[in-house]
Amino acid sequence: MKELNTYLIFNGNCGEAMQFYAKCLGAELQLMKFGDMPEGCPEGAPEGTKDRIMHARLTKGKAVLMASDNGPGMAFTQGNNFSISIDCESAQEVDKYFAALSDKGKITMPVQETFWAARFGMLTDKFGINWMFNLSKPQQ
Repeated sequence: MKELNTYLIFNGNCGEAMQFYAKCLGAELQLMKFGDMPEGCPEGAPEGTKDRIMHARLTKGKAVLMASDNGPGMAFTQGNNFSISIDCESAQEVDKYFAALSDKGKITMPVQETFWAARFGMLTDKFGINWMFNLSKPQQ
């Protein structure tokens, strides 16, 4: 496992919140909007999300905080709007952790390739905690 981070979910104000956190903490911020998705991306930007944040990454030294806005139709409950994100070192590691933590839980996105990851999946474990699993694509 390379990293274990908190991933916050916002209801349309992710950019504002993360800019505030970056300013307060003196951290670097990267933002990607749903409208910034590559042309021809199979996932495509969901209707009405062009200006919402698809992924934000705030860093200061080794500290990392990630976030995004929720998508249309996704439930949002303030206070429960976070996931634990595991950045894995191999496809086998993604599959191992995903299988173990999904036992008696709910898979919200099966493990699959995306435009940003070689493998990515999401689930809610049997205790109600949200998890994300990511294996980055090799640098080109």
